[in-house]
Amino acid sequence: MFTKKNTLNERSNMSGKKSAGLSGIKYILIFGLSCMTGNTFASVSIQHWQAPSGAQVYFVENHDLPMLDVEVDFAAGNGFDDIVKPGVAALTNSLLDSGVDGLSEDDISRKLADIGAQKAEHVDADRSGMSIRTLSSTAELEVALDIMSRILQHPLFPEDVLTREKTRTIAALKEAETKPESIASKAFNKAVFGSHPYGKSLEVADVEKIQKTDLENFYHAHYNSKGAVVALMGDVTRAKAESIAQQLTGSLQTNEANIHIAPVTLEIKATELRIPHPATQAHVLIGTPGIARNDPDYFPLYVGNYVLGGGGFVSRLMNEIREKRGLAYSVYSYFMPMQQPGAFQIGLQTKKEQADEAIKLARATLREFVDKGISEKELKAAKDNIVGGFPLRIDSNKKILDYLSLIGFYGLPLNYLDEFTDKVNAVTTSQVHDAFKRRIHPDAMATVIVGAPEEKMQAK
Repeated sequence: MFTKKNTLNERSNMSGKKSAGLSGIKYILIFGLSCMTGNTFASVSIQHWQAPSGAQVYFVENHDLPMLDVEVDFAAGNGFDDIVKPGVAALTNSLLDSGVDGLSEDDISRKLADIGAQKAEHVDADRSGMSIRTLSSTAELEVALDIMSRILQHPLFPEDVLTREKTRTIAALKEAETKPESIASKAFNKAVFGSHPYGKSLEVADVEKIQKTDLENFYHAHYNSKGAVVALMGDVTRAKAESIAQQLTGSLQTNEANIHIAPVTLEIKATELRIPHPATQAHVLIGTPGIARNDPDYFPLYVGNYVLGGGGFVSRLMNEIREKRGLAYSVYSYFMPMQQPGAFQIGLQTKKEQADEAIKLARATLREFVDKGISEKELKAAKDNIVGGFPLRIDSNKKILDYLSLIGFYGLPLNYLDEFTDKVNAVTTSQVHDAFKRRIHPDAMATVIVGAPEEKMQAK
């Protein structure tokens, strides 16, 4: 399984992703245009409407570059997998472009390469979808949109490609089983979420069970127009954007799909899992269920976490564990907001013989942070860094597209980007203290150590 991080870099989830296209002179042109960052968007004017198909559409019109970025998302992530057959969501998404009527997988790749278009699929626990980047000139745009619409609305899921992708997935899973970071992540999710969909992990036996009919059934159940979110950013008019959104979703299923993940149990018991591994370092994850994307505590927790462990070298965890004592090269903390509360996580790597000391210090630092809160000086520094860096989050079409899809899928307000820095600046020390005190309980956390000290393992 693979990872796609959202634009706020707060969450990572299992996902599959492929890209195709880009060749020759058109590759150079589109790549060069995509790297231009001279135009910083001070304000982003988001237009929103419902397409005749029922899809929700989010559009930012900008003619500075002759490009269009489009993304279509569905409530079809790994969290919607059948409990009996995990992995169907990811494989369904991965095989969307494996063939349509009249076009094979190779045909699709070749046609996209000919026009210099760039395509990618993505899936995480909540959502699944596809994006495409193309030049906005008529010839290139029509070809790119025709291919994208056919992939989204008429996938074939060929048996031979399914067999190949199952083999690749199994090989990737077997390789991941040897890597301490993968082992830790898998054990951590299970420790924090238990049997909830967010805690599920894919096993080789699960992949072996998946059949073509599973993909077809999942596609028809979840890839529907009423649950679709279409995001468009770039060089087309509102009228053209309306036409594109309908073209991409007009032939999708119209059934009402389940778009809600089951509730997460917020309070967990303190647990500690020590997993042996021959790696020279211990990989440590500590955490608990955190917040949902629409949580009213989002901004106090986001700003506060910058002080705790999200601010790199200026964070408390880094100062206490690395700078003062040299127990780890890197240590961090972050929230992963999802449809339901995703994980709050502290992570570090350290020498095996120092693992217990580092864990003890991380827990003590968190406990003091929750008990005493932050200072006005720390708050100001966090705000200055977050606000000062925010323009870089929206300095390209692709970054704005990521935000559009995020806003649309999670139902965030249309002025979310315009008000982001104001929301950050409005956070107070008391709000940070109150939010962490209510939401994070240092004595009720899951701890996973992969490559734990051998003597401790023997004692267990």
